[in-house]
Amino acid sequence: MLRHNLLITLRSFARHKSSFLINLTGLSTGLACVLLIYLWVNDELQVDQFHENKARIYKVLENRIQADRIWTSETSSGPTADALAADMPEVEYAVTTTRNDVHTLSVDEHPLKATGRYAGKDYFNVFTFTLLHGRRNELLKEKNNMVVSESLARKLFNRADETVLGKIVEMDHARQYTVSGIFRDLPYQATEKADFIRSFEEFRADHPDWVSTWFSTGAATYVMLKEGTDVNALNAKIAGFVKQKTNGEVTHRTMFLKLYTDKYLHGQFENGVESGGRITYVKLFSVIATFILIIACINFMNLSTARASRRLKEIGIKKAIGAKRNTLVWQHLGESMLLSLISMVIALGLVIVLLPYFNILTEKQLTLPVTLAFAERVFGVVIFTGLLAGSYPALYLSGFNPAAILKGKLTSALGELWVRQGLVVFQFTCSVVFIVAVIVVYRQTEYIQSRSLGYTKDNMIVFEREGNAAETTDLESFLAAVRDVPGVHNASSIAHSLTGHNSGTSGVVWEGKDPNDRTEFENVAVSYDMLETLGIQIVDGRSFAREFPSDTAHIIFNEAAIAFMGLKDPIGKVIKLWGEDMEIVGVAKNFHFESLHENVRPLFFRINPENTGRIMVKIEPGQEQATIRRLEKLYETYNPGFIFDFRFLDDDYQSQYRAEQRVAVLSRYFAGLAILISCLGLFGLTAFTLERREKEIGIRKVLGSGELRIVLLLSRDFTKMVLLSIALALPLSYFLTSSWLKTFAFRIDLSAAYFLLAGVIALAITWITVGAQALRAARLNPAQALKRE
Repeated sequence: MLRHNLLITLRSFARHKSSFLINLTGLSTGLACVLLIYLWVNDELQVDQFHENKARIYKVLENRIQADRIWTSETSSGPTADALAADMPEVEYAVTTTRNDVHTLSVDEHPLKATGRYAGKDYFNVFTFTLLHGRRNELLKEKNNMVVSESLARKLFNRADETVLGKIVEMDHARQYTVSGIFRDLPYQATEKADFIRSFEEFRADHPDWVSTWFSTGAATYVMLKEGTDVNALNAKIAGFVKQKTNGEVTHRTMFLKLYTDKYLHGQFENGVESGGRITYVKLFSVIATFILIIACINFMNLSTARASRRLKEIGIKKAIGAKRNTLVWQHLGESMLLSLISMVIALGLVIVLLPYFNILTEKQLTLPVTLAFAERVFGVVIFTGLLAGSYPALYLSGFNPAAILKGKLTSALGELWVRQGLVVFQFTCSVVFIVAVIVVYRQTEYIQSRSLGYTKDNMIVFEREGNAAETTDLESFLAAVRDVPGVHNASSIAHSLTGHNSGTSGVVWEGKDPNDRTEFENVAVSYDMLETLGIQIVDGRSFAREFPSDTAHIIFNEAAIAFMGLKDPIGKVIKLWGEDMEIVGVAKNFHFESLHENVRPLFFRINPENTGRIMVKIEPGQEQATIRRLEKLYETYNPGFIFDFRFLDDDYQSQYRAEQRVAVLSRYFAGLAILISCLGLFGLTAFTLERREKEIGIRKVLGSGELRIVLLLSRDFTKMVLLSIALALPLSYFLTSSWLKTFAFRIDLSAAYFLLAGVIALAITWITVGAQALRAARLNPAQALKRE
């Protein structure tokens, strides 16, 4: 019977080539989408999952009470790690790390740029690094120890073997370090990477006051808990830890532990409560994959049931000679599973071809795994798809009465028609939702890129201060030399990246301030001309100027800060910053120093050149390449032995919205494919419908109907279905897109035009798909149709 059913199936495929090709194209395209989304989702779920003790590694976060919100910060105080390790028996290891910094490393006067951080001595006991050389417990034992990655060792020494241990590496042509270990490069799924690690004890020696106080924050603290620890109970114990360590002086900071591997996907908090993160996009694309597969399966269901009349004689004879219904069900399910298997083979081929381009779109390194687990999942999808696509046709076809079939008295049931139309409505409802989503995501992404930020990011390059430029006494002369370079509009230095929260303080005190308020103001140290370089407007008072030597005791707030403090006529008023009197000399127009997901927060500028770590240069438009070459030459002259490593501020800004940009691109592709698959099903269904109404069309033409009237008549039913789809899709799409837009503090308005455009696109696609075939049918010679009848 298996051989017989297989032969019947293959003959059916060959006899009904058009429906077979439509089903094959739809299913293989849908399965290819599913596989690509699966690889992307699986990769997202694997981020940071390579650590051996991942279930016990936590990051210390703090909820900080502000005037208008509870802000969840990923930083903590310098003493946190040591205190937790000493006071909490549940903690096996605790380490403090700093953020990554870029430095110039050199061996034998061959400089290169590398990224590194400071870390506590147990860093390599907490996180999983494959240690190639060195003793794990002694890697960061000495202050001048440095642990390097395998790739950095090869760049510095042209090798990464044991002979590298003990070698000297010079940093910034100022300090020397001894290589104490080499670790294998971390997988690309690691969120926190560094080319080298230095001992936190060196950082402690350089910044003893900051590291020892509980009143400042900025460090990252990680703990590895002992087996069996109840993290909820531990969180309850450490909630008041900061208050305890400050003898009740700091009451607005509540400490808690967050699983380290959850940070990537579940890193968003709102008022101290986890509110999502990248997991939203993982769920979104998982749902998209499911619906694309369902849409492809619907094509098979519709065409199989619509073309049931071509299989009636076969079914009737089989049932008449004793075939049971379950035998016929399994025959048709086997047919759909065979089609699913063939489609999967084609889909795998498509994935192999498309994967390099997909990796470029997603900025990933996805590969098609050749493992038993993956094969089992693929086989499971084949079975699921075959059962889903073939279930309704199998039950429908096997349920016919054999006597009615053989007598030719079988007519189409109203229920069957409703089911088929309902499936088409479902397909196009999904398609319209996808169209609206694509339009809204595109418009919001465009809005992000075009919205005025309140400062100029275009034609602005950024590079770090180092060498002679790092010396405060030489900074002004270096900036003056930069401004003299042809093509440079202006230049200055700043301590802020302008792409997120960098440094905050609650040490601002003004008349009338609530003594319990601990709202943090963004602290931005600048040199002269920085506000002018960025094009930040002063709406009241003045900017900093060299002719006012007392500007080191002056301060400029943004509008949000002035509004928050409730100051009227603020110019000339004196506030205290960390206990020192500061006179307000200017009010800057609000600008976005965080992403558009956030409202503009209170901020102040102060003149403090020695704490400005990066230089920003405004270049005249149209002269970028030539000006950068001149700057590079100046830099090499001014900073011999250092590499001119710059980036564009616009690129830094765009990096904040990488997730949204990927969603925008991927949604366009997947929405297009969903629409294409829906149109394939509509094309097949239309072709069969017109074939069945060929006689009707011929009679109408004989009786004088024109081609246009026939086309409108034939398109009417499909137009009604699509209109119903639009009516169902629009409220659903409004809910979904408005929910997504709420994650942005600054967003577009949901215009009715977006939904109207989606409906017009869906109707246009339907009319083109159906109308082209209807017009072809209307132009047939009626004599031929009637003669065939």
